[in-house]
Amino acid sequence: MGNFTALGIRLAVYMLVSLAIATSVRELARARTASTLGDPTPRLWGRLTLNPKAWFEPFGSGLVPGLIAVLWTVQVLVIPAAYGKPAPVDPSYLRRTRDLVFVSIAGPIANLTLAIVAGLLVRMAIFPLEGARALVVFAFTNAASLVFHLLPIPGLDGARVVGMLLPPQAREVYRNADKYLPLFVLVALFVFSTLTLGFLTTLAGAICDAATGLPCEQVMQIG
Repeated sequence: MGNFTALGIRLAVYMLVSLAIATSVRELARARTASTLGDPTPRLWGRLTLNPKAWFEPFGSGLVPGLIAVLWTVQVLVIPAAYGKPAPVDPSYLRRTRDLVFVSIAGPIANLTLAIVAGLLVRMAIFPLEGARALVVFAFTNAASLVFHLLPIPGLDGARVVGMLLPPQAREVYRNADKYLPLFVLVALFVFSTLTLGFLTTLAGAICDAATGLPCEQVMQIG
């Protein structure tokens, strides 16, 4: 596992800040998309905001990122994962079935956009090593958020898209399982950690590498 280091602590701080921004932007993107498509629910619930208080969820936004941050302090760079209280969406306000797809993919697209923007800034090579490292962590964290939220786990964006492909009765059962999201996340990230974290971290790293043009995991750990 290694030891706590000054670099590891900096990486953990960069990751937590990046994860908070990634979650705020993702949830705002979902809420704004739903509102634009005719659903007033996010506006009525006060979710058209970047304020973290609007989406903070103790387990998904606090405990899970905290546990992952501990691993980062010893430079075990597993995938940054977090989720917040999803923006409330009432499908009855959406005129077309595909509108729900747009709402579901708005968050991942927002995270991909942030990763690409950070990658472009890194490619400009105008930042010192520590600034470039922080940007690489930001790109990696947003790539990780994209990958994590596309998993077909009830309560995440990927499950909302998959649910649309199921028969009505199965779709209802699948969507109602989102109340068990904390359990699913625990199982995915900690029970099957070797398989899940290895695959997801590799995939997030590949997206980050493509965005920045650099081997992200190596850059993050340069002393």
